[in-house]
Amino acid sequence: MFRKVSLALAATLIMAGTALADPIEGNWKTQAGDTAAISGGGSFSITLKSGKYAGKTIGSLTAAGDNKYTGNITDPANDKTYSGKATLSGASLKMSGCVLGGLICKSQTWHKL
Repeated sequence: MFRKVSLALAATLIMAGTALADPIEGNWKTQAGDTAAISGGGSFSITLKSGKYAGKTIGSLTAAGDNKYTGNITDPANDKTYSGKATLSGASLKMSGCVLGGLICKSQTWHKL
């Protein structure tokens, strides 16, 4: 009896942990076709997993509420870091990097794998 209860409790805790994961976490297909992995807890790290810059960390984001995230995004081609933000909408993630206080921005949309 104790063993069945323990197994049921363990299964419940595992499923609850999965349900509590932030929807931004996981693998994303970038606009260039590479795979980027977003992982973390309170602060999320973005690392390229495929393509020319595989293994390079290109950003960090924190949750800002309502499926919005803010932080820094680094262009892997020139190593310049920009003020970044992301907005999650279903299986799409709109990423933006800006300079000059948001005067000049570049955006792209990633899709969840």
